[in-house]
Amino acid sequence: MREPSIRTSRLAIAGGLAAVLVIGGSGFLLGRLSVPPREKSVAISTPPLVAPDPVEPLKVLRRADLIALAHQVSDALASNRAMPATVASLAGQRFELFVPFGCSGPSAETGSQPMGWRYDAANSTLRISVTPVTWAADQWRVGSTMGTPAEGFWIARPWSSSEQCPASGVQPGPAGADPVTLPEHTLAIAQFSTAERSALFRDGKPLELVKRVPPDMLNMSQGLRLRIIGRIDREFGPVRCVQPAGAEQRPLCVISARIDEMMIENPVSDELLGSWSTR
Repeated sequence: MREPSIRTSRLAIAGGLAAVLVIGGSGFLLGRLSVPPREKSVAISTPPLVAPDPVEPLKVLRRADLIALAHQVSDALASNRAMPATVASLAGQRFELFVPFGCSGPSAETGSQPMGWRYDAANSTLRISVTPVTWAADQWRVGSTMGTPAEGFWIARPWSSSEQCPASGVQPGPAGADPVTLPEHTLAIAQFSTAERSALFRDGKPLELVKRVPPDMLNMSQGLRLRIIGRIDREFGPVRCVQPAGAEQRPLCVISARIDEMMIENPVSDELLGSWSTR
């Protein structure tokens, strides 16, 4: 028997190692093939939760809004079109209307202005008077409530959305021009009486104030303002317009309202001079 040489021993060892590697690799491959593949995982990015927007409260209508509202109805009447749906949707909405008055200075003692003020320097007394206007309901073509009265105020200078008196200043007319005729009232705000509201809220009585004001404390440079607070009436519709003289007349319009409170204020200081509740 021949004894293995060093060379043959090395070859035998190398062959054994190769066999082990082949067998081990085959087992590893067979093992991987026998294990079911894992499902792929997909990362899904979840957007952050966003809180819903809070419900925006209904806007309180101001002078500019009410004038624009009346213009829509006036334009629809003059154009023989139906009242816009956006107008009807405002029924029941709250409003806060400022009506400047007494802008040109004190009223004459014998004057018949429905809204004005006078100052008695001898007694340091400021007198203010605001008289509501009364209309028969048929003047506004109310319909089934013909004869039902309405009471309220003409809105001076309805072509301006400003809530204050105009800046003072004389604007002379052209030389040789005819005397200027002041425009008629074309926009009012009024409360119509009903079976539930059988009496007018003022019965034509003026809002009157008498206050002692020292001369050095009197500042009427911006006149006064009447603040009217309430809601657009649902029963009579937001705005009614009429043309008593025919199609060539500028429509006369009234904002139908449920008036809750009226206040007289000095716009210079925002001082509340007096208030009246109608509820």
